[in-house]
Amino acid sequence: MTRYIRRASVLCLVLLAALLVNSVRVMIFEANSLDDDPANRRNTIARYDQARGSILVGGRAVTGSRDTGQQLRYERTYRDGPLYAPVTGYASQVYGTSLLENAEDDILSGTDPLLAPLALFNDLTREKQPGGKVATTIDAAAQKAAYSGLAGRRGAVAALDPATGKILALVSSPSYDPGAISGTDSAAMSAWTRLIGARAQPMLNRAIRQTYPPGSTFKIVTAAAALDSGLVTDVYEPTETPSPWLLPDTSTLLENESRGCEDASLADAIRVSCNTVMAKLGVQVGLKGMVSAAKKFGFDDAGVRIPSSVARSNFDTDMDRSQLALSSIGQFNTAATPLQMAMVSAAVANGGVLMAPHLVERTTDKHGNTVAQTGEKTYRQAMSPATAMQLQDMMQDAVEDGTGANAQIPDVTVGGKTGTAQHGVGNKGTPYAWFISWARSSQPGSPGVAVAVVVEDASADRADISGGGSAAPIAREVMEAVLNARHR
Repeated sequence: MTRYIRRASVLCLVLLAALLVNSVRVMIFEANSLDDDPANRRNTIARYDQARGSILVGGRAVTGSRDTGQQLRYERTYRDGPLYAPVTGYASQVYGTSLLENAEDDILSGTDPLLAPLALFNDLTREKQPGGKVATTIDAAAQKAAYSGLAGRRGAVAALDPATGKILALVSSPSYDPGAISGTDSAAMSAWTRLIGARAQPMLNRAIRQTYPPGSTFKIVTAAAALDSGLVTDVYEPTETPSPWLLPDTSTLLENESRGCEDASLADAIRVSCNTVMAKLGVQVGLKGMVSAAKKFGFDDAGVRIPSSVARSNFDTDMDRSQLALSSIGQFNTAATPLQMAMVSAAVANGGVLMAPHLVERTTDKHGNTVAQTGEKTYRQAMSPATAMQLQDMMQDAVEDGTGANAQIPDVTVGGKTGTAQHGVGNKGTPYAWFISWARSSQPGSPGVAVAVVVEDASADRADISGGGSAAPIAREVMEAVLNARHR
């Protein structure tokens, strides 16, 4: 009998040892995979068991959290949701996160190790800290001016501080309320279905995720290429360009929407927006030179982050001469986000230096102690300082005595460029109206602002260069809002 008891005891010890070994194996080698298993509801419950940190605009929270009393306790709320949706994105208990809510999720949810009081504190205790805060670079007055200016029309606005790269406004229209899809109830699911199925695509961030043919606003890039290459040494010298101009190696005539383009100088071509002059200059610069110039401004770079990802703006690297001519005036396959075109204007305003655009000023813990700060850094030298000065003068002329007159601001120096981008089958669609601009006050040391506006399917008189009529007034309102806010 004793022998059987001994055997049973040994068997129990072996089983106990095997159980302990398996427990150690699970805790050491499989813990992370089990934690990350989608079927593990504990993660979801833990994620929403505390309030999410705030996203700030001008020091004021534009997001919050509501205690639902349910298993997924805290639900995200938004103040002025449609106004700031292109900045914040959404944080949904069902559909996940987007934009800043996604890019800064670790800070906002309290899981970022930098929020812990000691190194490895979270790993050792398996605890998370209270959600931190994300302070944005957005200027509330500029954001409101851009949103009001679009007035529900499809389009977008991006505004930058040329000297720092701070994004001052980022608006996409039509917009939506992220709070409508925050929860798990049937109303949230119905709102999601309605939003993703809407023809107007309100959840599309047109400012950074949609590319458009930039039309004549791209002529600033072509002008920079012509000046930097030495092709043009005197911006007031006639270019010997006929109007219309025969596209190279084709029987197609390129027309002008404006008068005064026959043999126009570069300065006049920018002022009244001559297609023929700029297309010819693009061909003379050559494919290699135009590609290089476009890349200096950010075209063809798929790695731009603000910190959310930005759609790649395109300038083809393999074209024949007629295609290059059209690309040099912002047509053919040339495509740009509004943020990209704001970067073009900002580079001109900042003496040729293009600063890296960024949307987050700093992140903090719950009590406002800085966790990380976004430093200002140069993205690229887009052009020489001399070229930038000449472009500033030409863009200023376009506003004072050209197609951009609707952007004029009393006692403020403003430079701009209109654009009418053709689209649709046979270019028969109503043009997209573009306007890029910059402004600086006459007061010494006053900061400037650079803006890009696009209005889709704008009601435009093609002969009037629609960017001047539809988009320029919006840019003016945004620039005024920034300059007025900085002077208070």
